[in-house]
Amino acid sequence: MNKGIAIAGNLIVDNIKFVEKWPVVTGLTTITRQIKKLGGLACTCTVCTAKLDSSVPIRVVGILGEDDLGDLILSEFAKYPQIDTKFVTREGETSYTDVMTEPDGRRTFFQFRGANAMLGSEHFDFSKIEADILHIGYILLLDTLDGPDPDYPTALCRVLAGAQAAGILTSVDVVSEDGDRFQKIVTPALAYTDILTINDFEGSRVTGIPLRDEDGRLLAENLEPCARALAVMGVRKWVCVHMPEVAVGIDVENDRYYEKKTLKLPDDYIYSSVGAGDAFACGLLLGAYHGFSLPEAIEQANAVAAQSLAGDSGASALMPLPELRAVMKQYE
Repeated sequence: MNKGIAIAGNLIVDNIKFVEKWPVVTGLTTITRQIKKLGGLACTCTVCTAKLDSSVPIRVVGILGEDDLGDLILSEFAKYPQIDTKFVTREGETSYTDVMTEPDGRRTFFQFRGANAMLGSEHFDFSKIEADILHIGYILLLDTLDGPDPDYPTALCRVLAGAQAAGILTSVDVVSEDGDRFQKIVTPALAYTDILTINDFEGSRVTGIPLRDEDGRLLAENLEPCARALAVMGVRKWVCVHMPEVAVGIDVENDRYYEKKTLKLPDDYIYSSVGAGDAFACGLLLGAYHGFSLPEAIEQANAVAAQSLAGDSGASALMPLPELRAVMKQYE
């Protein structure tokens, strides 16, 4: 592969607020500090990929508002020469999320859709978008793409089918929404997906197979059935489900199942888990881009996600992959 990776979908500014504790309803808590960071799949994965591997061309597809937050996102992208933003259009208001982060790293999101809601299939011209892989998301947080299409189950399915017809591998990710839309919107997209990267919560919602009990303990015996159920829904190349304890995957083409435990990090290591799932996805996709096997790609993704936990956003603690592997080796 040498054409690069196109990254599309949610362009968001995260207002990350660190709180002393989560308050009871009508209660009060103290915000100890706050920062603005790029968020959403298209922002986080773009910067993560750029920091991890400067040799990979990146093309961003999405919509930004004509406002200061849109300017902020473009100014951050401009720091990396391989990021191409000519497929980013501007209208409306830039999307933002208030991210409330507790001392143990748990976070709660309050999301303003903004311009992301207008991203539709008409914004994807695959006669002009050169890429080997298209990574797009989050499904369930892109109103127009999640919506109906006259010829496909959703507008996103049209986009994914168009990419595959142009010889581009498709990759999708999902937002951890607490709702009942997974089977209606996510499942149809899997029939047009080559690489699926989701977490345990999302995997359970799509398949109906629980991966944790009522006390939050991992149901290890359900990991392989869940991954295989996702593969049966139409994913063509790789299925990967990640969680704090382990990442599992199915190499669909070879019908092989893999489990790779996550790294053993010190108790005080995690600064924030914001963007860790996106960091994992970037590690996995770079593995696919460079011809890794699935278990090799999962090991790399686990290392990238672990390194991201040391920063205040998905990309802030990342570094070029050779350096990152050397740092993470101590935690294997």
